[in-house]
Amino acid sequence: MRQLSNVLTLGNLFCGAIAIIFILHAPQYIAEFNGIEYTITNPEPVYWASALVVIAGVLDFFDGLVARWLGIQSPMGKELDSLADVVSFGVVPGMILFRLLRSAYMQQPDVFDVSYFNLAPALLVPCFAAYRLARFNLDTRQAEFFIGVPTPAVGLLVASFPLIMLFNNFNLAHFLQNIWVLYVIIALLCYLMVAEIPMISLKFKSFNMAQNWPRLLLIVLLLAAIPILHYAAAPFIFVCYVVLSLIVPPGKAA
Repeated sequence: MRQLSNVLTLGNLFCGAIAIIFILHAPQYIAEFNGIEYTITNPEPVYWASALVVIAGVLDFFDGLVARWLGIQSPMGKELDSLADVVSFGVVPGMILFRLLRSAYMQQPDVFDVSYFNLAPALLVPCFAAYRLARFNLDTRQAEFFIGVPTPAVGLLVASFPLIMLFNNFNLAHFLQNIWVLYVIIALLCYLMVAEIPMISLKFKSFNMAQNWPRLLLIVLLLAAIPILHYAAAPFIFVCYVVLSLIVPPGKAA
């Protein structure tokens, strides 16, 4: 039982590794339009990668919960959790954004002039995620609340993008096919992960309503948003999380 939380953490890492394989092996084929050949990527494996990030998020939530319930928290478990998170919620989202940028550039008339330098900004996400996680392990201020947006929130947000594009709720796919929108999203996510902004921790440590109402409000908003917004509920709740963290003093959210 002492290794149960570590097993869940390794399950998180396993999901992240499989998600990377899905993204890397998304099959490509050549299609011809108006006499011009284009390389088309089959998006289905990327959707599976998104689902695996969600599963990794569930495992990441329960590994800490189990460790606290069983009283088996350890420095090794903390380090292992960060190593798993940097893959599942850093590398995988970076690769998803890389694919989305590549797809967006495919819509441009100068698509054949695009180099990997145009797509490289997507890989800043895993870099900033690694920095954020390393700082978290050393920062004693983050025992009761976070400083900067936690990497699982970023990972789950980015994982929703391919699914939003698939179902195209509220025509949001149009925005996710715009290279400048994607660049802005990348810049904002990188900034929010390392910003000196106190963010609400979603860990329930007591039954005190005065302390837990921001967490409960986020849960209610999420449950209300899912049947209305579907996969677009992910960016909606992400924005609510950031805004609520800005307006609620950290002590009340701890």
